Amino acid sequence: MGAAMRRIQAGSALSAFGLGFTVPFLYIYVAYTRDLGTTAGGLVIGVFALAALIALPFVGRVIDRRGPKPVVVGASVVAAVGAVLFGLSTNIVTVMLSAALLGAGTAVTQPALATMIVWASEAHARTRAFAFQFFLQNIGLGLGGLIGGNIVDKSRASSFTLLFSIEAVMFLVLAAIILSVKLARPEPVAGAAAEGAKGGGFKVLLQDKAMVKLLVLGFILFFAVYGQFESGLSAYGTEAAGIEPSMFGTALAANTAVIGIAQFVILKYVDRYKRTRVIAAVGLIWAVAWAIAGYAGLGATSQAMATAAFISTYALFGLGEAMLAPTVAPLVVDLAPESMVGQYNSAFALVKQLALALGPAIGGPMGAALHAPYIVTFVLFSLAVTVLAVRLGRMLTPVQNQPALVATPSRVVAQYTPGENAGTTRNTGKAEKIGTAA
Repeated sequence: MGAAMRRIQAGSALSAFGLGFTVPFLYIYVAYTRDLGTTAGGLVIGVFALAALIALPFVGRVIDRRGPKPVVVGASVVAAVGAVLFGLSTNIVTVMLSAALLGAGTAVTQPALATMIVWASEAHARTRAFAFQFFLQNIGLGLGGLIGGNIVDKSRASSFTLLFSIEAVMFLVLAAIILSVKLARPEPVAGAAAEGAKGGGFKVLLQDKAMVKLLVLGFILFFAVYGQFESGLSAYGTEAAGIEPSMFGTALAANTAVIGIAQFVILKYVDRYKRTRVIAAVGLIWAVAWAIAGYAGLGATSQAMATAAFISTYALFGLGEAMLAPTVAPLVVDLAPESMVGQYNSAFALVKQLALALGPAIGGPMGAALHAPYIVTFVLFSLAVTVLAVRLGRMLTPVQNQPALVATPSRVVAQYTPGENAGTTRNTGKAEKIGTAA
């Protein structure tokens, strides 16, 4: 790993650490510590997500035109300002403004950092680079939440001010680290600039059938698991399975532990398999996880067994997450024309954010009141992941689906261009027939 990549990964981990400090406690801070009420507490979460949804459609073209470095720096400063304002806010107006700045800033850094990873890595090393980023971000979030939870006191506003101040410092450190990174803009693949300009960016992206299917697949992935962690699944566990609140911390710890252990084991073997087959396997694993959750809440079992089953559900989710990290993000990049990497990353981040916004809104009420339908719905969503992954595999070239097939590493591998035959891959601007991947 080069010096530039080490700095990018360190900055990404520090920003995740800062987020872990505050995001789990936003609702409590607004509703109770600042005594603005539960409605305001709910609204601040909505504004946080809405700001991200508004910012992401525009940031991709900026990344591609100006480069990811100034975008990361600018977004980090915006997020830091939002964090500081949050810690000082005492009324609904400043709280909402703070949420908008923090939500937009944190969301925009993600596709920009992903693009920096692309610029700093060769195609053959990209799988491990994204997997390592995922691992470090999970560690950062987990440690941030753990330390923040021990600092925070809902009866003392000053404890939250400290947390938000630390978060602001983390974002400023991220900006400083990224400013120190020297990256040369990669040479575009022949014809890529024209493809990126044709039809105005998103029009080109939406003509890319493989990318559209990957966006649909990504939405289901994030909606069916990530969007349920802090709402539907916890509501279901409490109401249907009688899980004690303290056990949710244990379940999340199991999830993080499995990710940490499995990540590097999976990296030893993931290159041997097609990406879409790995994603399809995740769908099956998650279907089993939801079935176990169903057993915990709907089966006639002891409380101890129900708790063990619920923890196992979170652990299986973690296994699936570890398998997705080295497959999905690199696939987004490998589908993108060279001049549109930022827009493809931003589009995927937008879909992720939308799923994370809708997941709690839909899953929360279902998990609390419609126990059996809730489990059945998400078992079916998980199986849909498997079906869509298999179908996506038929649209990819062999090298897009399994980059390890490339004998000589190159920076841009097998980009799919709308309108091209799925059996044609582009490495040097010349078309070469190599067949289709199942």
